Amino acid sequence: MAQEQTGGTGTGHRSVSMTRVAKGRYAVTNERGGTIAIGGGDSEDFTPVELLLTAIAGCSAVDVDFITSKRAEPTSFDVLAEGDKVSDENGNHMTGIEVTFTVRFPDGEGGDKARDMLPRAIGMSHDRLCTVSRTVQLGTPIVMRDR
Repeated sequence: MAQEQTGGTGTGHRSVSMTRVAKGRYAVTNERGGTIAIGGGDSEDFTPVELLLTAIAGCSAVDVDFITSKRAEPTSFDVLAEGDKVSDENGNHMTGIEVTFTVRFPDGEGGDKARDMLPRAIGMSHDRLCTVSRTVQLGTPIVMRDR
């Protein structure tokens, strides 16, 4: 049964398609026609692990930005996502993933309100809003198959 496809922040089915362009290099296309390149780490293309970190940081950044910018536009907004890739009895996986926000707001009442809201916005993203980090934290099963 086909589910409604959405490209925004609402609920609904999401998909991307990936095509091999060379050994270890792939073109990914979303349902809106956007494309990115993925590689194995021997080119400037993002690796899948870097995209995981990007997705976690990006998802929370959108949440935090939408919440805080209602009070004031930031004068700077930077996010760092990092962690360690390990291989152990559980196979390859990431540990110690941290997302650090460095956000500045202008002086004044609006900036003060945005600064006050920033920690709460980060918490809201972490605890319930960010689909990507929530999915990782909840440990959603993934099915892989061939056709």
